[in-house]
This record gives sequence, C-alpha cells and structure tokens, in this order.
Amino acid sequence: MRIPFTQVDAFAAQAFEGNPAAVMPLSAWLDDATLLQIAQENNLSETAFLVADVSGVADYELRWFTPAAEIALCGHATLASGHVVLASDPDRDVVRFRTRQSGMLEVARDGAGYALALPALPPVPRDLLGVVAALGVGAVETLWHDGGYAVAVLADEAAVRDCAPDQIALAAQGRWLVIVTAPGETSDIVSRAFTPAFGIPEDPVTGSAHAVVAPYWAERLGRDSFSASQASARGGRLSCRVVEDRVMLSGTCVTTIEGTFLLP
Repeated sequence: MRIPFTQVDAFAAQAFEGNPAAVMPLSAWLDDATLLQIAQENNLSETAFLVADVSGVADYELRWFTPAAEIALCGHATLASGHVVLASDPDRDVVRFRTRQSGMLEVARDGAGYALALPALPPVPRDLLGVVAALGVGAVETLWHDGGYAVAVLADEAAVRDCAPDQIALAAQGRWLVIVTAPGETSDIVSRAFTPAFGIPEDPVTGSAHAVVAPYWAERLGRDSFSASQASARGGRLSCRVVEDRVMLSGTCVTTIEGTFLLP
C-alpha cells in the first residue's frame, strides 16, 4: 500500500524551524494500531491522517497520532494539513476538518501564511504542586484546563528559557500537556510545552498550548491580539487572536519532504 507523505515545518519562516509534522492522506481509515505504528515509524511529534469527509459537513476528517498515542487536539499538524491541501489547490482559500474530539477546525489563507481556528480553552486557577516541583520553577500562578492542560505562569522570559524539568517526574503527573509561559522580550508572550507522557519531552511549537494560554493572556494584557513565541530549540513564532470561543493562530509553513510511505 502506497500512502502519500509530506513533512511540513509548521509555524516556521524557513526550514528547520517550527514544528515538523507528517501529513498523510488516506482513501479510508486504517485500524488504530496501524495508524500508531505509522506514527512511530515517522518518529515526529505528530502525524496527521486525512480522509475525505463523505458526510459533507467538512472537507476532511482529521486525526493526530504521536509515537505513543492518539491525541485530542493538535494545532501545528492541523496547520500543516491545511498547508498541504491549500498548496495543492491554488483556487481554494479555506479547508475545514472534522475531528473526533475537538469539533470542526478550519485553516484559511492569511497573506503569505495561514490562519488556524481552534477552540478557546480558557484555564482556571488550580494548585499544581507536583507539576511545579517537576518543572523546578518558581511559578507566579498555576492554571488548569480539564482537557489535560497544566499551565505554570512564570515571572519572565528568562525563567521560561531556563526551565529544565524532571521529565520522569513530569510524566508521572498524568497524560497532560504542561505549559510554562511568561511575558516575552521580543514578543508579547513566550511559552514552552512539555508532553513526556505522550513520548515528547518538549514540543517545538504547540498550537493547542496557545488555545489554552491565549484566553489567559488576552485578559491579562487587556487586548485580544498579540504576538507569541515558543522558546524551544527549534523555535517558532505565531500571532494570536481571541474571537469569542475561538483562538485564531497565524503562521507560515515550509514543506521539507515529499514522498511515499510503503505500508506492507
């Protein structure tokens, strides 16, 4: 079985930045064990699988797999999927994806890049002593969203960059995405994201993390639009805008690999 394969650096201005994702269109869904094996073979933080949506509600069904598990929401692999679809059809301006756990998602052309609409996931205050201890930080504030997102708000960008979590202890807290964030120096906000329980010690640029922190920062900054950077080794920059119950993330993508996955 031959499956088209495209690797895309999402939220990247050039190759080797941002977050790489594999995008693989299928004619029909394979069983979950095979999808996970493909993601393990790709060995990227996310592999996105697309199947044409015969219901007519959306253009495609979309699912995301890390090398360890299927996840409920992935922003960068959705942006990458939109890039692959829109780059193949210059006359199309928007693509809609139906997902199993996060509803309808949309990617539209936005200047030289794309705008991604994600559900807003506003966090609420919660004591997260185990997370803070595993992160080894002095958190100013800790927040939580029931989708499995833990947030530690730090004093400044230096504290975010210096964060060196105990990955084993962090994974033991639960199957969570753990985010550290603070006011930025060259952008309005800066963040990092850790998901060791899903086999990813640190995610390079994380759309879903910004679906969580953007509502918090919009309230704290007193405005609904601001710039963001993710201070991973690869790094990435994006624009955030909160519109009612959606978070709009804008960024650019770069295709780095095109080929065929040969499934035995």
